[in-house]
Amino acid sequence: MSADTPEPAFDAVVHAPQRLQICAMLARGGEVEFGVLREGLDVSDATLSKHLRTLTEAGYVDLRRVQRARGQARTWVTLTPTGSQALRGHFAFLQSIAPQ
Repeated sequence: MSADTPEPAFDAVVHAPQRLQICAMLARGGEVEFGVLREGLDVSDATLSKHLRTLTEAGYVDLRRVQRARGQARTWVTLTPTGSQALRGHFAFLQSIAPQ
């Protein structure tokens, strides 16, 4: 296995379908605004917040809150290096169990 190939590892945090989608969106998009994630997943604010809390507690995402001039704050979400590694390992695990 090369240094670029992640070790296959099941990750229960990443495995939940909506969290897997969140991580995949962040892996493709870099820093993504909360509303974009919410619309992309077609979930409520509360549902997305719950998943982001779980991912944050695992150290897989970072949240950055930006206060706008008119008082409305926006939250930006990024995948951490730890989260990226977990996602890649989970994808490798899924590929390892897929029929050939």
